[in-house]
Order: sequence, then C-alpha cells, then structure tokens
Amino acid sequence: MPKLVVKNLRKMFGTFEALKDVSFQVEEKETLCLLGPSGCGKTTILRIIAGLEVPTSGEVFLDGVLVNDLPPQRRQIGLVFQDYAIFPHLSVFENIAYGLRVRKMSEAELVKKVRETASLVDVESILDLPSKKLGLSEMQRVAVGRSLALDPKLLLLDEPLSNIDAKARERMRTELGKLQKEIGIATVYVTHDQLEAMTLADRIAVMRNGLIEQIGTASEIYDNARTLFVANFIGSPPMNLMDCEVVYDGNRVILKSGDLALDVTEFAETVRGKGEGEELVLGIRPEDLSLDVQKTNPSAIEAKVQLVEPIGARSIYHLRIGGLTVLAKGYAMPDVNVGSNLWATFNKDKVHLFDKKTEEAVV
Repeated sequence: MPKLVVKNLRKMFGTFEALKDVSFQVEEKETLCLLGPSGCGKTTILRIIAGLEVPTSGEVFLDGVLVNDLPPQRRQIGLVFQDYAIFPHLSVFENIAYGLRVRKMSEAELVKKVRETASLVDVESILDLPSKKLGLSEMQRVAVGRSLALDPKLLLLDEPLSNIDAKARERMRTELGKLQKEIGIATVYVTHDQLEAMTLADRIAVMRNGLIEQIGTASEIYDNARTLFVANFIGSPPMNLMDCEVVYDGNRVILKSGDLALDVTEFAETVRGKGEGEELVLGIRPEDLSLDVQKTNPSAIEAKVQLVEPIGARSIYHLRIGGLTVLAKGYAMPDVNVGSNLWATFNKDKVHLFDKKTEEAVV
C-alpha cells in the first residue's frame, strides 16, 4: 500500500484555480519532489496534505485512510518550513523536545526520544547549545529532527534550501540527501530548483499552472520529456528548441527550420503521420551535439561560434547554425574562439520532436 495517495485534487482561491485535478502517490521510504516555477501550486499541495488548507475537491489518503477531515495535529505528518522556524530562545534539546512536551510525554521517555532523534540527525554533540548560535546546516538538521521526534508517517519539506547562498546550498543539499537515505521516511519535497530535485528525489513531478505535466525518475524526465515545457524546464543549459516544418523528398523525411535541414528519415513512421509543411518543434540537448573543427561526418552542419563559456574541462558553445542560435556542450577546444567555424553533428538517437499545437512529444 502506498504511504500517501493524492486523488483528483482541486483548489480554488475565489475565481482562481490553483490546482487542477492533481493525482499522485508516494511509496514507503520514497522521496517525491514537486518541481516547478513559483505559483504553479507546489506549496498549495503541501499545505493540503498537511491539513493547513482545505481542498475544493479531491482526496488525501495516508496509509489507506482518508484524512481530509482530520485536523493537522492528528495526521502524524512532519513539516519543515522554508525558514526552519527554529525557536532561537530554546536550546537544541528543547527545540527537538517541543512537540513531545506538547503531547505531555513523561520526562524519562522525552529525554530518551530526544537523544535517539539527535543521534539520527547528527546533533548529539550540540544538544545544550542555544539555537541562536547554530549554523544553517545545524538549523536544518534540528528542524528535521524536531519533526522526526514525533514519529511522523510522512515528512513534508517546503523549499528548505531556497534562502541559502549557492555554496552553502550545495553542501546542505548533499547533507540532506544523506539524511534522507538514513531516516528512510516517505517524503514530499517542494522546490523550484531542478538540481535539488534531480539530486534528492526518487521521482519528480514537474508542475505548471496547477497541473502535473510529467512524473517519473530524473533520467526518465530528462531523456523522455513528454511536453515542451518539461523539455525546456529540465536541463542546464536548457534543451535547444527549434520551430520546423515537415518536408518530404521522395523516401526521405526532412525537418526544415530556416536554412537548417535535418534528415530524420529514421523517424519516418512517426513523422509521416504529419502532413507536408506541418509545424513541429525539434529539440536537442546541448550535450547531444558533437563538434569538430573539420567535417569528418557527412551529416555535419557548419556552425559559427558566437560565444564560448568555459566550465572547467568542458565549455558551452553558442553557435549560429542556419540563422538559428544553438547551444552545444562539449570538451574544451583551446583554439576555438568567437568567430571560429565548427562542424556540428546532431545525435539523432537523442532528437526530440514535439507537436507545436499540443506541445506534446511526438518522438
């Protein structure tokens, strides 16, 4: 039985439909990430699961039990806020113990539980420290520990790394990932940061405008984007997307975009359902373009370098191909500069095609 099941969730704020028929489930010990831009409905889902918002329609089940009418304190859900909400005037021990005291647990049981939880989140050595002296990483662990001390069935994390500088965020993302594996509790994690989602989640639900556009593992979503939005949102740098039209040349199938013509005859069976001149969107990720200073592949296309962004052993090349600006990511070529001519080869096994009208994947 799944730990959490969300079925046909809708939420209206006046005339604004914040959530539109959202459904998903989370298995025991699984981390599901709700990923999407601000305002897409991620936090609204989290608040409904926690009991802080009432859905307009739809159902939330925890361990097979409908919890729509249960108040937050009876749902056995742990919630870690964006700002951690640590009580600065209390010690680490008292922060973790806070919920246990509210439940009127005996002192002996409370001390045992706090120490067990502190060991789990690795804050045993600072239990007596005033919380106002904690670093961000320690605050994160205390916030998670305070939720875990109550033995929740489900842990909800609402953008816990969003207010932290990039270097600290990278370190804390690693620590949080290790912690999640250690505690092994079903978790729903909300973020707008795709790197966080792809690093921490077992599965990702990509959201836009109150809907889940695609749900799957990081590799499934990255390699097989089902919509234009997902293709463009996932990946850094993002996927190259080029408007094109279908052209038939005998048995050959050509996708034409300005001066660029790409032979996709291997996709003929799929593309032939489209009429001559029908518009598609061609997608190719920057790392799926191969670059060479000479034309060693007969299908290579000439490209002019507009900008080079060095990123260590690799570089991101901004190219002009047939009137289009295309990004390619590959090993650094020291002799290649702005104005250089290169030859770019599309890895056709990695080409994505989308219907321009529906924005849904064709290939």
